[in-house]
Amino acid sequence: MGKTKHEGPIKLPKKPDPKHWVSPVPFGLGKVKPKHIRDTMKVVLENSDNLPYAFRILTQGVCDGCALGVSGLYDQTLAGPHLCTTRLNVLRLNTMPAIKEEILHSDIDELRKLDSTELRKLGRIPYPLSRKPGEKKFRRISWDEALDSIAKKVKAIDPKQMALFLTARGITNEVYYTAGKFARFIGTNNIDNASRICHSPSKTALKRSLGIGASSCNYKDWIGTDVLIFWGSVAANNQPVSTKYMYAAKRKGTKIICINPYKEPAMEGYWVPSIAESALFGTKIADDVYQVNIGGDIAFMNGIMKHWFEMEENMPGSAIDHDFVSKHANGYEDLKAHVQKQSWDQLEKSSGITKERMLEFAEVLANSKSGVFVWSMGLTQHRFGTDNISQVANLAILRGFIGREHCGVMPIRGHSGVQGSGEMGADPFVLPGGDFEPENIERMEKVWGFDIPKWQGDIVGVSLENAVLPEDHEKKLKVFYTSGGNFLETMPDPAFMEECLSSVDLRVHQDIILNTSTLVDAQEEVIVLPAQTRYEQRGGGTSTSTERMVYFSPEIEGPRIEEARSEWEIYVDLAARIKPEEKHLLNFTEAEQIRAEIAIANPNYDGIQHLKNRGDVFQWGGAWLCEDGICPTEDGKANLLPIELPELRKPDGHFYVTTRRGKQFNSMIYSEKDPFNAADRYDVLIHPEDAKELGILEGEAIVVYNQYGTFQGKARFADTRRGNISVYWPEGNVLLQKGIYEQFAGIPEYNISVVVEKADTYNAQKDINYLEKRMDDLEQVIS
Repeated sequence: MGKTKHEGPIKLPKKPDPKHWVSPVPFGLGKVKPKHIRDTMKVVLENSDNLPYAFRILTQGVCDGCALGVSGLYDQTLAGPHLCTTRLNVLRLNTMPAIKEEILHSDIDELRKLDSTELRKLGRIPYPLSRKPGEKKFRRISWDEALDSIAKKVKAIDPKQMALFLTARGITNEVYYTAGKFARFIGTNNIDNASRICHSPSKTALKRSLGIGASSCNYKDWIGTDVLIFWGSVAANNQPVSTKYMYAAKRKGTKIICINPYKEPAMEGYWVPSIAESALFGTKIADDVYQVNIGGDIAFMNGIMKHWFEMEENMPGSAIDHDFVSKHANGYEDLKAHVQKQSWDQLEKSSGITKERMLEFAEVLANSKSGVFVWSMGLTQHRFGTDNISQVANLAILRGFIGREHCGVMPIRGHSGVQGSGEMGADPFVLPGGDFEPENIERMEKVWGFDIPKWQGDIVGVSLENAVLPEDHEKKLKVFYTSGGNFLETMPDPAFMEECLSSVDLRVHQDIILNTSTLVDAQEEVIVLPAQTRYEQRGGGTSTSTERMVYFSPEIEGPRIEEARSEWEIYVDLAARIKPEEKHLLNFTEAEQIRAEIAIANPNYDGIQHLKNRGDVFQWGGAWLCEDGICPTEDGKANLLPIELPELRKPDGHFYVTTRRGKQFNSMIYSEKDPFNAADRYDVLIHPEDAKELGILEGEAIVVYNQYGTFQGKARFADTRRGNISVYWPEGNVLLQKGIYEQFAGIPEYNISVVVEKADTYNAQKDINYLEKRMDDLEQVIS
């Protein structure tokens, strides 16, 4: 791809600069902010039974938190040590002892009284477990019994009736690759990964717009770019180490802009703990915030482009990089005509942003010689997520912010393993090295030595829904094999998800801890397999960061859960039991063998076979994808795409609702209090004027509802776009409609229209006639 290589870490300035301080009061005393010192001490206490091992994990291993890619305490962006509370929070998952037997084998109803946080704290899964209908306790079984039972069931069903899923926390490329090969080896294409519910639209959109499926640039490009835009992303919360890069960018004169319905306190100011100046006085991050409506980003971006085309009429070259567009892009005239025909009234109403404010942002971008666009789930978790990302690509292409220093598009990843999941082929639409298409299927059949099923596999949400199909249906899900993950807490409509999980004949949970979904019944059996962490994996493992850095994480000496096994070894053993006559075709005995095959299967990963020592790393694709504007598309050009405004379907008096994260890692919650705004998990963030119109006081009990569910919480006033509210995830998932997936990438819809009422009003009128009337009305206006 690119010819330029990443130049390695750069140094931070040593002299303080007070103009970026949040407050002259040391350590932000009196302000709502994360308590880094307190939290660090808490982590030390939690790991006090295993401190030497915990220290080795932090100093020798590659971070199993977010995908910024910190190896030991260092990365490729900035010199000096890096450590964040996200990594510290997940540390205990690696150092915990096994669950005590008297707790593990207690009555299942007693275990079900615990939430996932309480279950997590019980400890590691020590050995294989089984529970069948009517059994009130987990029963200890041997590995042979567990794997023989799974193999027997798999051989008895149609491969279309089995599905696999892999989460992202801590899983290595070696595991993803082996799982993807295993799925095709046993004859199924129903394999999916955690990116399906976070960044699948990013890959799909970037593929069609630029021919790439990953970030086109590096974190280093943030530092010194003219403008750095965070779109639907709260990196300070979800990827805390990134605040150090933001600090460095501010010191280089970069303008940082946030686009989000809620004016995120974490992006207003942050106390970076590993930089003395910032730890003391904080760092102002965002220079400006554009508070778009939930789902209003496409309209906002069309407004920016509409201004650009008007600027071009008055002064050609004032907004569009015509040299770049003419040489390296298709579709300019079609996009221009599409945008120009849209009315300002329509764009303002949909986006929630005035024409004048859109002009301000358009001029900022037009006057910038470089820019980096960073986004996350605020853009992707919509039924039009792919279109959202193609709009971002449109902006970058029109300005020529592609394929050069301090420029690019970056879907920032929240999990350390997830970038590699699709690139390893653990995806229904992908095989290693390319898409699931005839040419790549034929190539991989030669690499693997066996036939790959030609039918299209299902995304994980559809696979789970298939569990409630009639018994004789060819796609009725009968075996669900999940490596980590908790669909009761990550998917819309938890009650329906429980129905799906309990309708499967055999569910296999390959994991390091219990969660609430592990405790759900199955028709025939639930089998739990104890997995090793990445730091225990024999021969080490690799993970791919947001910026395409492939890091080697070594096996780290320390205590072990005696019967836990490397996840790739489990797949190899199971394959041999399902197809013993062909087991030589999937017979990895060492992690090095897997890396050697990955280098052949995915040419971008040529180099992974040489990673074997702590600190080893390489970046696939070079510093910038699409370098010099040359894209890996059929004609080498980027594609400008006209994007229609989505139908937002919000009747008068209703609110858009979106979900947000507090102090948590994915669905793992570490505190009931949001450290950035002091909100509780059941607080509803609402604009004071919206609350006033409804007669709601701050802290008052309220009900948020639609025809899909009811959420009871408390009003918390917040600086959010009027007509938009936020609830915490996963608690707010009860409001979301099941079975709604983005048409191109299959991500579930995580935003919806709701009614907000005072709790006493709602409950006072809660009789049959009232409820029927209200629910009928809801179905008429938003379905």
